[in-house]
Formats: sequence, structure tokens, C-alpha cells
Amino acid sequence: MAIEIREITTPKERKEFIKFRWTIYKDDKNWVPPIFSEDLKRIDPEKNPFFSHAKVKLYMAYKDGKPQGRISAHIDQNYNNFHNEKVAFFGFFESVNDKNVAHALLKKAVEFAKENGMKEIRGPASFTSNDDDYGLLIEGFDMPAVIGMTYNPPYYIDLIESFGFKKAKDLVAYVITIDDEYKKFIKHLERRLKPLTERSKKWGYTIRNVNLRKTDEEIKKIFEIYNEAWENNWGFVPFTYEEFKHVGDSFKDFAIPELAKIVEYKGEPVAFGLVIPDMNIILKKMGGRILSLGLFNLIYHKLHNFHKIEGSRLITLGIKAKYRKKGVDSLLYYHMMKDAIEKTNLKYCEVSWLLEDNYLIIRATKFMGGRHYKTYRMYNYMI
Repeated sequence: MAIEIREITTPKERKEFIKFRWTIYKDDKNWVPPIFSEDLKRIDPEKNPFFSHAKVKLYMAYKDGKPQGRISAHIDQNYNNFHNEKVAFFGFFESVNDKNVAHALLKKAVEFAKENGMKEIRGPASFTSNDDDYGLLIEGFDMPAVIGMTYNPPYYIDLIESFGFKKAKDLVAYVITIDDEYKKFIKHLERRLKPLTERSKKWGYTIRNVNLRKTDEEIKKIFEIYNEAWENNWGFVPFTYEEFKHVGDSFKDFAIPELAKIVEYKGEPVAFGLVIPDMNIILKKMGGRILSLGLFNLIYHKLHNFHKIEGSRLITLGIKAKYRKKGVDSLLYYHMMKDAIEKTNLKYCEVSWLLEDNYLIIRATKFMGGRHYKTYRMYNYMI
């Protein structure tokens, strides 16, 4: 039967767009169902500030009236202005194991890019490098994804590559196992890092936990650090303040203050690090029955709290350029590691994602006991 591609525009259609994921993953033991309402907000032009500077199209593929796949095609004007490029992106890609379906969806995304004067299209990106679900999992299918990281069936690799997409960049994830041996290693490492941190303090640097009672003030400080610290990274696009606050508000209810650190120099925020609990553990146990963030937070605070969660993710660690190589990194590493071991029951921490050629950070992660265990790929197609 012929494949029909329909544009998704109405609230009812957007719900079908989100629900389609359950068709693909219902029998996959490693898939972690998302919070339905949060996934829905991501594609709602009235609720996601990304739409204020981007042109977005959503499409679904049908056979005999039944959904077979989905895709987004979007142009982020902020990205193109920042990098001086003409690039479109595809994301939210899901498909049955049928090249005809997948290629029809990818072709539609390419057509959208071409019609809008773009020279290439990259993905999968849902929607930017600042969001969840960035890149395609190509290695490490034997374990569920941690919070904010993507997961997909292995056959997606062939669906995308057979269309003609080529590797643009690999992203890697490392895992640190926090066992008794690791705790001994950290104790030993503390003796080396502590003098460096004391020296940094004498120079005027201070470190503290993020104050969750003053979220708005803290988000402004972290926003200032974030856009400057990551501006030279491949694929980076600056947050608008509205986008950053939107993300920050989603984290504040389950952030662990001891694992969210700000370094300041004479009152100026200069570095930030954040480890978050792996809330996917709860989502997986609930089997996709959490429909709203409010219900999720209730379950988390009443039944689980972070002392009972064994997994975590180092999601971000950044230092403003002019404050690098001044011991700030040692100050941040030392206090975050120390508190992670002393004040939580964490058994592992994923460090993700890292650019494959960010050798300094990868070397530091390996030194801290990290083991490479997952790889994600961003693809590119020239138009």
C-alpha cells in the first residue's frame, strides 16, 4: 500500500504524534517511557519557547490509515545566525522497520530544508543540542538510557544511513561505578586536589551549593555561565533566557543542592557543575503510567527521594574561558565528588554527553574512573 505523509498541526494530532513511541517500544525492556505531558509540551508552539526563533514542521507516515512513523523538520534561526550556516535539522524520528516508511519521512524533511533554502540537514536533534534526545544511539543497546539521553532500536542506524546520511559527529557517554574501591580512590585523590582547592580560595574563588529557595536568581547566574562556557563547542546554540528558565524550572523540583555547584570569583559567577539523579529509574518502574510532571514529582518526593536513587548523570560542567587553568576545575571536581559520596547513596554516575574529540574532558573523565560504554551519532545530508 502507498505511504501517506501527513503534516501534524492540531492538538489531537500532536497527541497521536507523541503516543506513537509506545507502538515502537512497547516490547523493548530497555526503553524508558517519557512523561507524556512533558513530551507533549516540547512540540507545542504555545508552550516551548524554542518556537519563537524556529520554523518547525511535524509529520507522520501512514499505511492503511495506521501510523507507521514520525519526524520533525526544523530550522533554528538562532543556530544559523550563530554559526553563519544554512542548516536544517530533523528530529523526533521513529519508524517501523521499513525503509520505505523511514525514507519517505526523511525525504519529507529534506524537501522542507530545500524549500527553505538550506544547504544541508542534520539529525536526529529534538530540537537542539540543549535538549533531550540528541543524536542516534549506535553503541550500547543493552542498558536503558539515563535521564535526558536518547534510546532507539538498532535498526534505525540502517534506516538513516541507507537514505544517504553520513556521520557528522559522534557523542560519547562514560559511566563511573561508585563502589568501595572507587571510594578509596577518591579518598586518595582528595589529598591531591585539596591543596589546589585551598589555593583557589586564597586567590578569591568560592564554591557553594545552588540555593533552590532563590531559583530565579540562581538561574540568571547559571545562564550567564552556560552560554559563555560552551560557545565554542560543536553543535552549540546559545540558549535564550526564556529557554534556559524553561529548562531550569523543570529541574528544580528534583535537583540535589549538594550536587549543583556554583563557583564565584569576587561575586562573579564563573563556573557551574550539575549532577542530577537518574529519574528514569522511577519512570521505568512506572511503566509509562506517569502522565504529568506534577504526579511524577509527588511520587519522587513521597516515595523515593534521592537517597534511594542509585543512579545519576553529570549533565553539565562548564567554566568561563578566562577562568580556566586557574584551579577552578579542581575546586569544582573536588567538592562535587566529595558530596556525591558522602551525602548520597549513588552507585553510578554517567558522564554525558561528550564530543568524541573533546580530548581534555575525555582524559579527565577517564582519570576519574569513567568507562566508555555508549556512543551516539549525529548525521548530515548535503542538499
